[in-house]
Amino acid sequence: MTTEQNSTNAAVSRAEDHNLSRECALKLVTGFLTDVSVITDGPPIVQSGSMDWTTWQLLDSLFPTGGFAHSYGLETAYQGGLVSDCASLERFAVNSLQNSAGLSLPFVFAGNKFPNTECWLELNKILHAMLTNHVARKASLTQGSALLRTASTVFTEFPELKKMRACSYAPTATTPHHAPLFGVLCGLLGVDAVTAQRSYLFMGLRDILSAATRLNITGPLEAAKLQHQIAGVTETLLTSFSSPPSKGFLLDGHYS
Repeated sequence: MTTEQNSTNAAVSRAEDHNLSRECALKLVTGFLTDVSVITDGPPIVQSGSMDWTTWQLLDSLFPTGGFAHSYGLETAYQGGLVSDCASLERFAVNSLQNSAGLSLPFVFAGNKFPNTECWLELNKILHAMLTNHVARKASLTQGSALLRTASTVFTEFPELKKMRACSYAPTATTPHHAPLFGVLCGLLGVDAVTAQRSYLFMGLRDILSAATRLNITGPLEAAKLQHQIAGVTETLLTSFSSPPSKGFLLDGHYS
């Protein structure tokens, strides 16, 4: 058996091991599951060379997920005069990443720990209720739909992705949001939760700076320099929000 087959089998086995109840997933994302040892007692994930290639592919700008179509509100801020130079762009990027970390990382974490269709549907429903801003909601759905379409085509060794894709075509179709789906995909692929969340923040920063370059707020070299400068702040955000959220993160009615 080849190394690639071993890696695939390990990832499939891990997905089966984490096929736990939707109640446990909901408790995790809402902060009512405080003992995370119940979901982390399995064998440690080995980040092999093959896994590195998979992670890089997910983050590659050539991976067709539509991320570059989302400016995280930068275009509106620019048109309103709130962002006009590198200093204001840096403030905007940090604030946007902080908002994204606080809202989205718990869903990436929960999806990674429970990579199955049933839990994904529940997490998707919760996030849909929380995204009250219609622009942010539409962007999340657009990116999620593109990610699911691409992932189910590329990673054909995971039937769970086909099952999730079928849900998006059902009479009561579920349009996927980006954060929980990205977490589930990383979980199926064997990418650990911390790497998945770090990758999610990286994509957000990448997309903001890409939009800034398109809008001529900054040039490519300055954008690259800014990305390097913000990396430390992003890592701090990851440390702050990578654990399960505190108890009471959501009201009972949101997940009953």
